[in-house]
This record gives sequence, C-alpha cells and structure tokens, in this order.
Amino acid sequence: HTRWVFYCSGARMDDAQLAFHLANSAGDLLLKIRHQSASSGVSAKQMGDAGDAQANRLIMDALRRERPDDGLLSEEEADNRARLTKSRVWIIDPLDGTREYSEGRDDWAVHVAQCVDGVPQVAAVAMPMLQTVYESRGVPPLQAFDAAKLRIVVSRSRPPAVAERVAKALNATLIPMGSAGAKAMAVVRGDADAYIHAGGQHEWDSAAPVGVALAAGLVCKRLDGSPLRYNQAVPSLPDFVICRAEIYERIVAAMA
Repeated sequence: HTRWVFYCSGARMDDAQLAFHLANSAGDLLLKIRHQSASSGVSAKQMGDAGDAQANRLIMDALRRERPDDGLLSEEEADNRARLTKSRVWIIDPLDGTREYSEGRDDWAVHVAQCVDGVPQVAAVAMPMLQTVYESRGVPPLQAFDAAKLRIVVSRSRPPAVAERVAKALNATLIPMGSAGAKAMAVVRGDADAYIHAGGQHEWDSAAPVGVALAAGLVCKRLDGSPLRYNQAVPSLPDFVICRAEIYERIVAAMA
C-alpha cells in the first residue's frame, strides 16, 4: 500500500496539523474512488464499501505510525478496548454519510478527532465536495443571525420528534441534511442555528464535529444538559444539541 508520511516544512506535524492532513487526504482519496467508480460502472454499495475501507486504512495506518502511544476508535474497525486505558484517543469516522457519498450528494464528510480525557481537543471535519476542511484551530467568528427566524438542521431520513417540537414552539424552520458532520458544520458556518439529534449515534459520528463546534464557541450538550463525553466503554452517544449560545435556553425550554 502507499505509505503516507505527514511532515510539515521538514518538521513532524503537531496534532492539529496531522488531523487536518488526515481528513484532507482521506477526502481526496474518497473523491478519487468516486470518480473511478463512476467510470468503471461499479454499484453504489461497492463504491461506498470501498470508500469506507480505503479511507479508514489511510487514516488508521498513519495514526498507528505517527501516534503509536495514543488510543484509537474507528467506525470501521473492531473496538480495541485498550483505548480505555489511554488519556489521548483518536476517534475516527473515515466516511460519515456513506449513503450520501454513494448517491452522489455533497453532504458527507470525514471526521478526525483527538480526545483528551474524554473531551475533543483537536478536530478536523473535511467536506470534500465543498473543498473545505473545518478545524478546531483558527475557527472564524460566528456570523450574525436572525433570532426570529431560526433554522434547525435534522436528519433527512429520521428527523427526531424532539426537533419537530422545538421547531413548532420556536417557529423555526427544519432543514433536512445528510451526515452528522455536514449538519454540524452548517451551524459552524452560519447556514443553520442549531442541530438537534435524538435516536442513536456513536462517538465517531459526533466527536470531530463537536470538537470544531466547541472551538467555534457553540454550545454542545446532551439533550438532558449533561456534557458530551467520549472514549467511553460503550461508544454510544445517542442524542445532543449543537447550537448558538444565544438560543440554547430557548431550545431547552422548548424541549421541556
């Protein structure tokens, strides 16, 4: 296999640089696989499977080489519970939104997060179709928004009832969208004001998006108000809200 070595100006990359280049490189690889698949006539499922496997291999091989002492958790690999003994753990979703990727949509992403003691400290979310990698370093300020015309992103296939209740109470617009990363980044860049999820996810679905959102100054919590904690024994994180701080209490009141 191709050996990916990540260096910057002759020096070994720090964690933020490594997260960026892993997400960006995996995104480029996924675009290449999609292009090749379109010209070779493989099925959508075969393309999605190939994307998941090859992007995962690129990221995980690099992390095992570049950060051998850190724990690892990926959607595409069996859980190595040795991670539970580690303070630093990388949580990866090599292709968030496999269905959207396979259907030729643009709302899919690559997630790379490094959590320290259960909290995302370094994160990168690549959205290759937008030619953008959102990072936890150097996040631009949030844009102004209209508090009277709130927009809430939700799953395009399973919008949660709680989000529908909040939207009705706050006279907000629901915006269906694909992957978790795409929805969270819509809030980061100001295309939406909140992302409400319920009904089940895993840590790899939200670790990197939450890391970027926290760095942008957004509120990220469980629906019951408890903090989002990662690298747990059971890596399930079934619900959360990501939103602007100015509207968090309104959302809580509407959920209640």
